[in-house]
Amino acid sequence: MGKGNLLGEFEQLVLLALLRLGPDAYGLSVRDDIAETTGRRAGIGSVYATLDRLHTKGWVESAVSAPTPVRGGRAKKTFRVTASGEEALENSLRMIDAMRSTPLVEREGGRS
Repeated sequence: MGKGNLLGEFEQLVLLALLRLGPDAYGLSVRDDIAETTGRRAGIGSVYATLDRLHTKGWVESAVSAPTPVRGGRAKKTFRVTASGEEALENSLRMIDAMRSTPLVEREGGRS
């Protein structure tokens, strides 16, 4: 996996939230899911910037819903993870697991 295909921590959280929320996921629900699940508070601008970046990489697709009375006649933009996005997330999590499961080498005087 090349450097351009690595996921950052927040990108991982956003992708995981999208997978947890399903096809009706939208920016605010992603932000709320991350906060409720991890305790990490993120600005809505950070969520949308990350969704835009993931969309540019082809790892997220978006669709605009029909306007609803609940939203004052406004449409809602929903997001879903693409197959390549799921693959990128799996690769990223696999690398983290590999790093976690490989024992650290003890050096004289402790770790350096």
